[in-house]
Parts: sequence; C-alpha cells; structure tokens
Amino acid sequence: MSRLRFTLEKTAPGGRARAGRFQTRHGEVLTPVFMPVGTQATVKNMTADGLREIGAQVLLANTYHLLLRPGPEVFRKFGGIHRFMNWDRPVLTDSGGFQIFSLPEARAMREEGAEFRSYVDGELHRLSPESSIAMQQAIGSDIMMVLDQCIPATAPHAEAQAAMELTHRWAVRSLKARGDDSPQALFGIVQGACHRDLRLRSAEFLRALPFDGLAIGGLAVGETDAQRYEFTEIAAAELPPDRPRYLMGVGTPIDILEAVHRGVDMFDCIIPTQLAQRGTAFTSHGRIHCRRAVYKFAEEPLDARCGCKTCRDYSRAYLHHLVKADEPLGAHLLAHHNLAFYQRLMAEMRAAILAGDFAAYYERQRAQLVLDDELNPPPRVAPPPSRRAPRRGDYEIHVSACGAFNSIRQITSGEVMHSVSAPAEEAERLYVAQSRLAERLRASGEVGWDGGKPLVIWDVGLGAASNAMAAIACAERARREAEKAGPGVSMRPLHLVSFERDLDPLALAVRHASHFPHLRHAAPPALLREGRWRDASGLISWELRHGDFLTEFEAAAAPELIFHDPFSSKTDSGLWTAEVFARMRRHCLAGETQAPTELYTYSSATAVRVALLRAGWWVAEGAGTGPKASTTIAFTDRPRSPAAKLLGAEWLVRWRRSGAKFPPDLPETERGLFEHSIETHPQFRV
Repeated sequence: MSRLRFTLEKTAPGGRARAGRFQTRHGEVLTPVFMPVGTQATVKNMTADGLREIGAQVLLANTYHLLLRPGPEVFRKFGGIHRFMNWDRPVLTDSGGFQIFSLPEARAMREEGAEFRSYVDGELHRLSPESSIAMQQAIGSDIMMVLDQCIPATAPHAEAQAAMELTHRWAVRSLKARGDDSPQALFGIVQGACHRDLRLRSAEFLRALPFDGLAIGGLAVGETDAQRYEFTEIAAAELPPDRPRYLMGVGTPIDILEAVHRGVDMFDCIIPTQLAQRGTAFTSHGRIHCRRAVYKFAEEPLDARCGCKTCRDYSRAYLHHLVKADEPLGAHLLAHHNLAFYQRLMAEMRAAILAGDFAAYYERQRAQLVLDDELNPPPRVAPPPSRRAPRRGDYEIHVSACGAFNSIRQITSGEVMHSVSAPAEEAERLYVAQSRLAERLRASGEVGWDGGKPLVIWDVGLGAASNAMAAIACAERARREAEKAGPGVSMRPLHLVSFERDLDPLALAVRHASHFPHLRHAAPPALLREGRWRDASGLISWELRHGDFLTEFEAAAAPELIFHDPFSSKTDSGLWTAEVFARMRRHCLAGETQAPTELYTYSSATAVRVALLRAGWWVAEGAGTGPKASTTIAFTDRPRSPAAKLLGAEWLVRWRRSGAKFPPDLPETERGLFEHSIETHPQFRV
C-alpha cells in the first residue's frame, strides 16, 4: 500500500491532465505541483517564510550536495532537514544521480555504485543505492528517490539500455534498503533516453514494484523540446494511475503545461530562481528581461495580474535599476515573483482540470507562455537614431570614427558590428586567414570538380554577412586558381551555413550596398529572397538557417570550421555559455569530420575561454585584431597542429586570480566542481 495515499480527483475530459492529492508526514499536497529547488537546504534568494507566503507545498533538496556538506551527522543531530532549515512542509530528496552524471571527469560508475571526488575538499566518496537511501533517511525527507544512472537523452540505444538496466537493479536494492518499516515514501525512476522500446520496458519493470510513486528521468539533458514532449507522453501513459507521476528537472512554464497535458503531476527545476539571478521574470504577458533599457523609466508593476510583494510594492524601473547595479535585492525580488508565478500557474491548471475546461485553458496558455519581450518588445525608451543614418528595425548604419568604413549598429544595445576595423578586413584576418581556408579548399588531384566531400563552415551570427562573404571570396579565388591550373587541380566544394534570427542587419546593408563593398555580389540578395545561393560551378553553396541558433544548429551538418561571431555575451549571453558550447561540441564530434572541428571567435574574454574549457574544448590564443591583443581558437579535441598556441600554466595562474573566474550565474555550491573541471582539463596536462 502506498505511504502517500494518493487520490486521483479528476482527469481532464478528452485528455490526460490530472488533478489529485496525496498525504505526507508534513502535510497534504495538491497536484499538479511545482517544487522549488532547495539544493543545499535553501532555495536561492528565498527564506522559508517567503516560500510559505507564495504557497510552496513541497521543496526539493539534493542528497549529493547535502552528503558533502553539512553531512549526515548534522541532520541526525537536528532530527532531519525540517528542523534544520525551519521548514514545516514536505520535502523530496533527489538521490544525486544527475549530479554524478555532471561529473564526467571526476567519477566512475560501477555495479556497486558511483565513486566521485568531492568538490568541497577533493575527498573520494562512494554512493551506492544503499548509502543514498541511508543519507536520505538521515535527512528525513518525506519522499526519497532511488539512485539512478543518468545519461544524455540522445545516447545510443546500447548505452541507454545498459544505464536503464543498471537503474533497475539499483531500484530493487533501494527498495530493500528502505525496508518495510520506514515511513518515508520512495519513488522509482523510468529511464531509457529517447528510445521508445526502452521507455516502455522501464515503465513495465518499475510499475510492478511497490514504489509509492514513479518519476520520469533522463529528460532535459540534451533532447529537443519535441522529443521531450514525445517521451514524456510515452512514459506517462505507461505509469499506473493510482500513484503520482514526477517529471524530474523540468522546466519552463511551457514545458510544465505540456507535461501536465500529458498526465504528469509533479515538477521541479532551478529555472525560476536561476533566471531571477540574471534579471529575467515570468509574467502573465510573457517573459520580461529587466536588464533592458526599455524599463528604465517604467512605472508599472512587473505583472499587473500578480499580487506578490514584488509586483505589489515595486516598479519595473526599480527592478531594472537593481538588476543593472547587480544588487542582491533584485535577485531576491525576482525569485520571489517567479516562484509565485509558478505556484499560481499550477493552481490555475488544477482549477481548470477540476472545472472540466483544461483543454481551452491549455490552448490559451500555449500561446501566452512562449511570449518574450525580446521577440514582442514594448515601445523602446531610447534616443532616436540620427536622421542621417539609414535604419531598419533596431539597426542603423554606423560610420566609423575615422570615416573610412561603415558598419551596422544595434540601436538598443549600442553594439557595433566590426567597430574598429573595416568589416571585410577583419573577417579576412580573423576568420579566413587564421583558419587557413584557402589551403583547406585545395583538393588533391584525384578529386573531381563534381566530387569531393564539402568543407562545411558554420557562420554563427550572420549580421551583415561580412564573415560569410569573406569565405565566399576566398572560395571564388580558389576556384579561379584551379581553373587556371587545368586538369589534375581542383578545389573542395564549400558549403557555408549561416545562422541568424534577425535578418534586418543584412537587409539594411544590402539595401545600401554602396556603403558595404563586400555585398556587391549576387549571393546576399539571393540568400534574403530564397534562403540559399549556389554559384554557377556548383562548388560554392550558401544556406541560411533563419531562427534561434540553439534550436537550429543540431539539424545542420557537422562543420569543419565555426566562425562564432554573435553579439557579445553582454548582449547575447545565451550563445556564450558552457552548456551551449558543450552541445556544439557533441554535435561536431558526432559528425563525419576526421580532424577536430575548429572554432574561431573575436572574443578573448576569460569568461568565454572558461566556458569553452568547461564544455570540453581545447582552447588556444588567436591572432589579434583591432585593439585586441588576441582572439580565441577552440578545438573539439587535441589539435593536430603544433602551431596552436594552447592556453597553458601561465593562463591558468591568471585565471585563478581573475574576477571572471566563474560564470556570473553559477551557484556557489557548484563552484568547486567547476574549478576542478578547469584545473583537470587535459590540455593543462599536455
């Protein structure tokens, strides 16, 4: 019999969304429910009173982190986590499987359990199904999770099957370790990555065991949104209706809505508090980025529909000021609001299910929850552009200080594309010459004009096409040289893939091509009209992927070269994170390129280089350009060329003293692990 006494109150007519309730030792829980993440027995920027004020029903804490600090002895002395952190409502503890998965360089997985080194003091620890349960019993949580082996959602079938079967064996051991007399509930975890047959097998195996609830694990770790929704639905449909269903680590408001629609009851995620630290808020009219200048004079509340203290007492202008000034109060107020928004969202979904009109609510919210003020901006509060400067959308033509060349400037951020050197010259020096593109395009005598494997280049941040046109110009020179040389000499085909979500800069520059010599060519207008261009010989092709790079790049062919040239991390932070660089690296390694993929970028910032290293890239100094003494080159694996100036011990010493040692949004609890991953990177052992 379940320790939670779960009651299914209603299922949405014509759908799978469920409203239910279950009883724990520390109170009743109404579902669907979102659990704020209190990894270290604290929710970031929140007090226990604040969490009670917004209506949080359950908190999640993490066994892995609490094992390392403060340790089981502290919890035994205090009689558990509830008295320790002054929280009188239910607590669920994750087993630590995901955190161990996040330590690829510092852990070993065996049948007995996992071995890993502490990010706190470097001490070797062993976590088995039995010791994980013992630690969770010391913590005294209301709901415990079995130890599982988490792997990327996109892992191959054989790897996913092995991890699933190990998770099943550990699940049986966890049940035995919990025992029959323990009052703590225990959930099993369905694994199987993005493989339908494995998810079905896992659900079938676990539902036959006496778990008090079942979780869906191994998602939100690399798959697309569509895959996440598909495999959530596959797993949820196979779970017993009389026990709660928990989707682990998910997610954004739209992710939660989609999962509730597919029959899931419980959720947790760090997103509402993590994005609060970055100045982002979730509201009834979409996501708001408080850092944006448009809010500098905004007197209205963050969300007129919200009654939380942040919206009740403070203006958008004040929140903008706090975020821009990096004041901790800003993160606190936004965390309070975001968690209140999540709790209100869950209450609305529950009410819609009980009222029998969830289908209509779902359709309305699907459109509302994906709104973003960067995609649907309110009127800007910004100085008008110069009347002399042609403009389009948020961009205008910018004349260099010396008057020798023109660039494109974004009005709201003030960032100028290629602000110091002429765009074509900078592209040639930084990307074409450094990557030895002309040399790479020279094919051997056996390769015919219609054959040969294309050289694929990713142009990340198309802008006004400076880098793309520099690559095309290089390829056209190579083609002409091959034609002059006659039979036996040819060039490799070039396939250029440009990624851009806003085509206004290119459209503006093409319209005023007299200001931009590199655009006096048939290719850019064709790319704008048709999304692709190919030269008459068929050897040079150019493809546009119009949309968010983060959702587009995994559908593109793996590149040999990457010209990484988006706006700076200050303006476009999403394209400069370790998570994104890790996804790019995995995609490149899965491709058919024989040599390591090479990434070239104008940035030499410590934060950028650290993000690349954390993602597994090998990082070297690149040539200087304009006022920059150096730029950055990165390789998916150890570079074959001895000429690569890899960062070494001297850089590592400077990094240890740097004020940008860690990403600004990295929790303090993860800094030790992050530092360890940099210090032990293979390139510093060469």
